[in-house]
Amino acid sequence: MLPIHKPLTARQQEILEFICRSTADTGRPPTRTELCTAFGFHSPNAAQSHLRALAAKGAIILDDSCARGIRLPDGAPSADDSPFQHAFAPLPACLPLIGHVAAGSPMLAVEHIERHLALDPALFAPRADYLLRVRGMSMRDAGILDGDLLAVHHTAEARNGQIVVARLDDEVTVKTWQRKEHTVELLPANPDFAPIVVDLRRQTLALEGVMVGLIRRD
Repeated sequence: MLPIHKPLTARQQEILEFICRSTADTGRPPTRTELCTAFGFHSPNAAQSHLRALAAKGAIILDDSCARGIRLPDGAPSADDSPFQHAFAPLPACLPLIGHVAAGSPMLAVEHIERHLALDPALFAPRADYLLRVRGMSMRDAGILDGDLLAVHHTAEARNGQIVVARLDDEVTVKTWQRKEHTVELLPANPDFAPIVVDLRRQTLALEGVMVGLIRRD
């Protein structure tokens, strides 16, 4: 994903992925203070120490002349560029890969993210917000297999017939969406599995997004 010349520790990998995610989400790298908030560091000096370790291993290049001076090794600004206008070179577009989702916690919580894949969200229409690792074969006949990566656009609305990611009673499932008034049917694409029928007047169903693409890895 990034040109690393030396292996990173687990903590360094987390910080690098946070930088990637923050840049993808906001269009700019995080400040030292933002890193402190995200990782519980006691001071910006602690964050700077981790950044210098990443720089020493070739993962990033630091520009101490500005608060967001983090960039990639191959993206140094030219001599004519202002360091305040070009504090960093854009990190590659990436998408968080969601693995197991713990009950009662947000879909994109840090602990659910296995890693980030260098994949441009704009390749999908509408653009993808995350990738979800598929578990099970309930959508087999729709061509969605166990271990596939589902590209998902985060939305609270879906049309009948769309394949969605839904959360029911703290369980996340991939199914075809079919709604009529107060009833939602989550339909499998495998006769070995029964539809899930939800009465919205009695049960809580959260729509986590709609499928916009599929990735099958060898």
